[in-house]
Amino acid sequence: MFYYFIKSERSPKDDPLVLWITGGPGCSTLSAMLYEIGPFTFDYKNSTPSRPTLKVHEYAWTKVANIIFVDEPVGTGFSYANNWESYNVNDNISATDTYEFLRKWLTLRPEFLNNPLYIGGDSYGGFINPMVTLKVAEGNEAGRKPIMNLQGYLVGNPVTNLPGDINSRVRFAYLKSLISKELYESAYENCNGNFINVNKSNAACVDDLKLVTMCLEKLDIANILEPNCFYMTPKSTLDGTWDPSLVNRDPTLLPSHDLHGLWCRIYNYVLSYTWANDRAVQEALHVRPGTIRKWVRCNESLSYDYSVPEVIEYHKELLKRGYRALIYSGDHDLAIPYVGTLGWIETLNLTVSDDWQAWFVDGQVAGYTTLYSYGEAYLTYATVKGGGHTAPEYKPKECFAMINRWFAYYYL
Repeated sequence: MFYYFIKSERSPKDDPLVLWITGGPGCSTLSAMLYEIGPFTFDYKNSTPSRPTLKVHEYAWTKVANIIFVDEPVGTGFSYANNWESYNVNDNISATDTYEFLRKWLTLRPEFLNNPLYIGGDSYGGFINPMVTLKVAEGNEAGRKPIMNLQGYLVGNPVTNLPGDINSRVRFAYLKSLISKELYESAYENCNGNFINVNKSNAACVDDLKLVTMCLEKLDIANILEPNCFYMTPKSTLDGTWDPSLVNRDPTLLPSHDLHGLWCRIYNYVLSYTWANDRAVQEALHVRPGTIRKWVRCNESLSYDYSVPEVIEYHKELLKRGYRALIYSGDHDLAIPYVGTLGWIETLNLTVSDDWQAWFVDGQVAGYTTLYSYGEAYLTYATVKGGGHTAPEYKPKECFAMINRWFAYYYL
């Protein structure tokens, strides 16, 4: 299992140790490091698709934490196996392998055993995260060495109960004024509140959902403020160059005479393919030659079995044991909407210690937060105003303030 370890820029021996799990499943944790919370990011103004350059990330979480970015499961990023059977993975195998990786890592780096340990992740990493966290807790209880100083976990826009998460998209679309009140009420009534696995014989429901789709199809599912663009890599054009005019063929989104050009977030992502597949970069990262054919940001060919239906019970078990939790949502994410996340949090039957209120960065509203308690355990829920599916990518300053305060036990 391949990993990147970044020591805290502040005090490595005192600051928290975070194991970071990226989503997908099959998306490289390099994506989180380059675009979200790592110590450097791309210098977009001075980069070209064939020659990306890096710059220091002003709001890196590594300023206040030691972070292990691990490519999991096997087949993700630079992680590999020597036999094909090992590429057949599922939720349980992914969580077990990640836990065993952490045990071996801390055995080799015992100087970090006393650091407060947190398991972090977003998207589908938020699904594997509580499974790994519970394995750490149970391992400690069973006396498995090394004993880890587990303090809690944090998840962003987390997949938790996928049917419920996806089903909340229609309500989210209505709350964000993406569909009309009339369409929402009609769809809710005709579909009986169930917008997935719809019976095709229910013509009224099918017709309503077609209208919903038409309203949403030109929006980026990761952030509704941005356009939906075709996924592309540097190899997408015949000569291997990057041609923005080919990104989206919808005439309503193509540049007009009044616009200098259409921008899509995937322009940012193409740089990681060039950078990570450069042999000099791989040598610097200690990637073993011949272990992978080509690095991809997300491995869509991964043979993955979704063996666990939902992880709400894992959250309950962790709170029963008294661990801290931070759950945050970029509030413009259509993929895993905040309303779905709030829905399953409510099923935990927690006590509201501090009710829904704004939190601020530089005197401006950065989102809204609620503090829940369960015995000695506390769960902080926060929205990030304007944030997308990977909130620190869209709102780095606000998310850095959020994590810095939470690590320090301050209220947001």
